[in-house]
Amino acid sequence: MTTNAKASSNGLDDEAVLLVGHGSRREKSNEQVRTLAADLEGRLGVPVDAGFLELAKPSIPDAIAGLASSVSRITVVQLSLFAASHVKNDVPLAVRNARSEHPGTTIHNGAHLGVHPALVDLLDDRAAAVEAELGIDRDDADVAVVLCARGSSDPDANSDAHKLARLLYEGRSFDRVETSFVGVTEPRLEEMLHTVAKSRPDAVVVLPYMLGDGVLTGRIRDGAAEFDDEYPYVDAGAGDPLGSDTRILDVLGDRWQEARTDSVDMSCDTCKYKVELDGYEEDVGGARAMLRALTHQESHADRDDVDAQPHAHDAPEKHVAVCTNQTCAADGSPAVLERLRQEARDSDACDARITRSSCLGRCGDGPMVAIYPDGVWYGDVDRADAERIVSSHLDRDRIVSDLVDQTL
Repeated sequence: MTTNAKASSNGLDDEAVLLVGHGSRREKSNEQVRTLAADLEGRLGVPVDAGFLELAKPSIPDAIAGLASSVSRITVVQLSLFAASHVKNDVPLAVRNARSEHPGTTIHNGAHLGVHPALVDLLDDRAAAVEAELGIDRDDADVAVVLCARGSSDPDANSDAHKLARLLYEGRSFDRVETSFVGVTEPRLEEMLHTVAKSRPDAVVVLPYMLGDGVLTGRIRDGAAEFDDEYPYVDAGAGDPLGSDTRILDVLGDRWQEARTDSVDMSCDTCKYKVELDGYEEDVGGARAMLRALTHQESHADRDDVDAQPHAHDAPEKHVAVCTNQTCAADGSPAVLERLRQEARDSDACDARITRSSCLGRCGDGPMVAIYPDGVWYGDVDRADAERIVSSHLDRDRIVSDLVDQTL
């Protein structure tokens, strides 16, 4: 279906699609979602609008309200690479509320992009482009690929990244294809690159598994460049993100058809909200996730001026104070502060404000990191400890006992 005439002849003239993106402070990222929406409209032959979870307009409720005034059926298609909390909780909650607000409109909710042959094919092309830049042919040389995704606190989402990497390896002449993450979970990109280097490949291709060319993609490129400098016997380069490649439209088209025919197949057997997984037992049943989704939605309900006050939330669950006074600063606390902020930004579960502090009165035992309202002070913290503090304490309320200086 490529024309409105075809859409009308097939009875689709009373249907519309809402393409849901996350939303960003970077307008370039929001424009990418709108561009994909326009291209998808041309592909499907039905009206397609863009809506956003946060940080950009229109919101999902506003976008659905706009479409509901002119059509009787809306299919929500999610522009998310993996199924984590936004896909499993935030968007379904918004759709459920919209169904109550618009009882005369049928609203279908679609799945995330997920694992799809078109995405594997796209990754193969991104790898080939890097090989061409390096002047290396995978058929004549040992080429290792490291796929780097964002990382999530949801094991189901992380497992999809590993599956994509394996599918990219199958049937191709790569020496190996490994998975890494920017944050939240392991293995991290730097760690995996060092591991891959031990097998002494001729080249390492790093593939950012991101939609847009944003901060995280830049961090992946920097990591590949640092690795290339550190290992002179290996040629390394980073590829482009997925962008607005037309193969993404193929996936979105399939997700649209699944949703509108009520044949969405989510991975419930490996969902931490539905089955008991080791380390995630408290998430079973989805109560905490639903509470988080409700809180998240409420925090944005009355904030229409996203340009003036982007993503402004109420007081966070925790406050992290990092001493940057003279002694701690000399011991590396500014680097600890920055790494904590990076890890917190990369986390889906962390709700904390991380700030500088003046002297905490523990000179010589620092860098010091104090977490309230828990009253836990960590001492002798280095940059590498920041990930554990975020992933264990801030994400899961599990104190990192070997770093504790004192508790108040």
